[in-house]
Amino acid sequence: MAAEKLNKLRGILADMGSVLIAFSGGVDSSFLLAVAVEVLNEWAVAATAHSVLYSGWELEQAATIAEQLGARHITFEVDHLALAGFAGNPPDRCYLCKRALFAQMQQIAQREELAWVAHAEQIDDLGQWRPGQRAAEELGVRAPLIEAGLDKAEVRELSRKLGLPTWNLPVNACLATRIPYGEAITGEKLRQVAAAEEALRELGFQQLRVRHHGPLARVEVAPAQLSRLTQQPVRKQVVAALQEVGFAYVTVDLAGYRSGSMDEVIAASGEDSEE
Repeated sequence: MAAEKLNKLRGILADMGSVLIAFSGGVDSSFLLAVAVEVLNEWAVAATAHSVLYSGWELEQAATIAEQLGARHITFEVDHLALAGFAGNPPDRCYLCKRALFAQMQQIAQREELAWVAHAEQIDDLGQWRPGQRAAEELGVRAPLIEAGLDKAEVRELSRKLGLPTWNLPVNACLATRIPYGEAITGEKLRQVAAAEEALRELGFQQLRVRHHGPLARVEVAPAQLSRLTQQPVRKQVVAALQEVGFAYVTVDLAGYRSGSMDEVIAASGEDSEE
């Protein structure tokens, strides 16, 4: 089944003729870019936004993987904190972000004579709170993985079979997802979160989030690593590292890491989501 969907994806990309792909260097965008380069050669181009929303290591990873895949890689600046309404952190923050990002990518695609702009959302993303999908639909940005019917497990499976180094990377998301809706997003908070998460990676944690609740850091790690996180000497090291970057208190989320935990308050409030 996954192989049939891969062939369908190849056909979709061939029909597109040329494409500029929103590229983070993660599992999904790397897979999409790899297949696009296979089908379209130099007419498949990667584009990565530089912004305070993304850690430096993510941008370096994207550049490295694009080079490994043999893709031309364009970078561009986006000042997300200057976008009207974005810093106020409303529940549709992702819509404001993606609307600006995709609009800038369309300008780049036009300049580079590329027919389409695409992003790498896949079927599983349709079941999550992702207002950015609305921005993509409004601007005519394609989602070839969804069009091919591919889900996350299939993307990982096919990435492994294609020999992509990204097949087992942990899921990641922009740093703004660490700040509760309604609380202002600032450069200082984003840098604080980035430094805290980098400290945890250096301690050997991979799938993690540090959620910013004012002076309190709520740490999420994979459930299998909760025991290690809360035992000495790691517990003491984590507390010291997070206090060093500015948090007064450090707490562990006993539910462990889960994608979109900040969105749980939306479901609890009874608001309708777009997905």
